[in-house]
Amino acid sequence: MTWDLLGQLLGDQLSLWWIIWPGILLGIVVGFLPGFNAENTLIMLLPLTLALPVAHALAFMTSLYCATHLGGGIPAILVRIPGTPGAAATTLDGYPLTQQGRGQFALVLSFVASVFSGLIATLLTIALLPWLSAMGLHLRSVEMVVVMLFGLTLIAVIAAKDVLKGLIAGLFGLLIGVIGADHIYNAPRATFGFLELYEGVPLVPALIGLFAVGEALMMVERKLIVSADADGRRRTSGQNWGQTIEALVYSVRHWWHIVWTGLVGLVIGIVPGAGASIASFVAYQQSRMWSKHPEKYGTGEPDGVIAAEGGNNGVCSGTLVPMMALGVPGGSTAAVMMIVLQYHGMTMGPQLFTENPQLAYGVFVGMALAYVFMMFTILPMARYMSRIVLIETTYLVPIIILVTVVAAFSERQYVFDMGVAVVFGIIGYIAHKTQYHVAAILIGVVLGPIFEKYLVRALRLSEGDPRILFSSTTGNVLWGLLALSLLFPVFRAWRAKMKASKT
Repeated sequence: MTWDLLGQLLGDQLSLWWIIWPGILLGIVVGFLPGFNAENTLIMLLPLTLALPVAHALAFMTSLYCATHLGGGIPAILVRIPGTPGAAATTLDGYPLTQQGRGQFALVLSFVASVFSGLIATLLTIALLPWLSAMGLHLRSVEMVVVMLFGLTLIAVIAAKDVLKGLIAGLFGLLIGVIGADHIYNAPRATFGFLELYEGVPLVPALIGLFAVGEALMMVERKLIVSADADGRRRTSGQNWGQTIEALVYSVRHWWHIVWTGLVGLVIGIVPGAGASIASFVAYQQSRMWSKHPEKYGTGEPDGVIAAEGGNNGVCSGTLVPMMALGVPGGSTAAVMMIVLQYHGMTMGPQLFTENPQLAYGVFVGMALAYVFMMFTILPMARYMSRIVLIETTYLVPIIILVTVVAAFSERQYVFDMGVAVVFGIIGYIAHKTQYHVAAILIGVVLGPIFEKYLVRALRLSEGDPRILFSSTTGNVLWGLLALSLLFPVFRAWRAKMKASKT
């Protein structure tokens, strides 16, 4: 792509500002509401996007898509309800920061990480699109097995604090994850005759039930979400820019953390079907593994918020790469966008970049502009959003339960899913009271079925020979990186112990 074309594309996309702003605002609202996502929103708005010119429709859809990922982190931080599945990892450190009276700080960290990781990933996509599209062809079942293991090792990390309870929670999550029809013969497993479970445990009801309902039941036992001490309330109630400036300074000092977690999201996003939830957990796991103070993760560590949101938002541009370059949608939202493009007579694939480069590259230029606009839209609102936690739980809990039940129903529109949310809410509450790890359960539920799918697919290709897992050069490199990320913290702890013994 030439500089002249880039300048022309930038001017064309800037002229669409009037449709990008509504897409951003709607996306933030959609991301904030659990159970709603870019996919089902775009499906509802399909008549509108089909009626618009194709460039206008793409600008609206991409801005809404990016803003949805950003908006999902807001309830995850404030009330421990992931607005989207990709924001589940954000709750691990975002919510503890809110409880400490630093909700505004956590929100600004989330916004900055979301915007700049997404922006950097998008700019890299524009510059390296031909190579990135080829990368998607190299990440197959074998490689994805290793990628899944990056996320699943978080169970072992969590279990390090309490080995027995951590492993029990992780195993329980993995067992829940295998409910449904198996990936070979479609034989039902542990469905107990419920047709609603044949596709597996529905993720959204399980997710918001485990966190939202479980946390709501815990909230009943206290008056406020924030710490009961006067200092926690004072930090939350202060209407000033102090925590916003503090978070901006912290983000500048940790700019490299934002960049590389966004790159993790970009690479995983290129793989069709991988998704933001995988990217956020893998980025969080790697951030913790290479941290100098891994013990702080899960207690309100700012780097944990950056990593989760960086991976979550780096995915956005990645999911569009296989759609535009190969004609294979990288996710469900990209599939809806592809319907709109095909309706307007566009043929996806390599020829699109030679026949209609304005459209092919314009999608990513428009996405980059959406991220720039997003910062000016959302950043000033952080100090007001954070005050939600000052509402007494007497009023907040019924609202959370109501929103949760509606969100559980909205995903598939099954009354059964409302019961699933309640059951998982009780499981989450019991886990909290008995000090089991809710995060370990969630990781098993989210990543377990995907890991099984790729593992079974790889073993079927090799007729059951496990050596296929080490037959790929790319896969072997990933195996080495996995081993390195697991052994490095052990080596660092050993070296610190040796230094301490010498002194």
